[in-house]
Amino acid sequence: MGVMIKRAGSKRWMREHVTDPFVKQAQKDGYRSRAAYKLLEIAQKDRLLQAGAIVFDLGAAPGGWSQVAARAVGQSGRVYAVDLLAVQPVPGVQILRGDFTAAQTRAELLALAPSGADLVLSDMAPNLTGIVDRDQRLSFELAELAVVFAAEALRPGGSVLLKVFQSEWVEGLRGAMDELFTRVAVRKPEASRGRSAEVFLLGTGLRHTVVRSSMNQP
Repeated sequence: MGVMIKRAGSKRWMREHVTDPFVKQAQKDGYRSRAAYKLLEIAQKDRLLQAGAIVFDLGAAPGGWSQVAARAVGQSGRVYAVDLLAVQPVPGVQILRGDFTAAQTRAELLALAPSGADLVLSDMAPNLTGIVDRDQRLSFELAELAVVFAAEALRPGGSVLLKVFQSEWVEGLRGAMDELFTRVAVRKPEASRGRSAEVFLLGTGLRHTVVRSSMNQP
């Protein structure tokens, strides 16, 4: 999901963007965003993406993570992507435009993989307001919802990878993930800018499936 860039920092962001080696590499490799390399690094380290896997990509725009996932799972796998923003077609990816925070959208996603998924990816982020406490809370709420969705969407043994911004809520979310997954780790890939507060929580080995009931809640 897109993040608004504050005008005060737009010049600095542009300078970083045009000189960023990951941006240049993404252009060479045909990826839509430098974020593809965050997923590539974590997926390689933790063996997340396998041929034939079923993957959900939450907050997919502009589609860089979906590209990585689709290339990895191949024709025998499936990738289902969702975002509020329009996402240009990605080979091997079924794209749903909708609001992930809406129960109906989540129910539509679950219906796409009735037998369960192997991996849920979430690069979701709210449109930032510049009010730190509010932005951290909004980010946490999205991450929490992604974990709830993963618990219902994944097969036993499945995994979830989600972006969060470091805050007082992260440890609580990690604790909740500890109850659901056999292993929970924090990742900060090289492609994630050092000054960025983002980190990625990785939960692997879903302990059990959850009755699909909470997706009906608003």
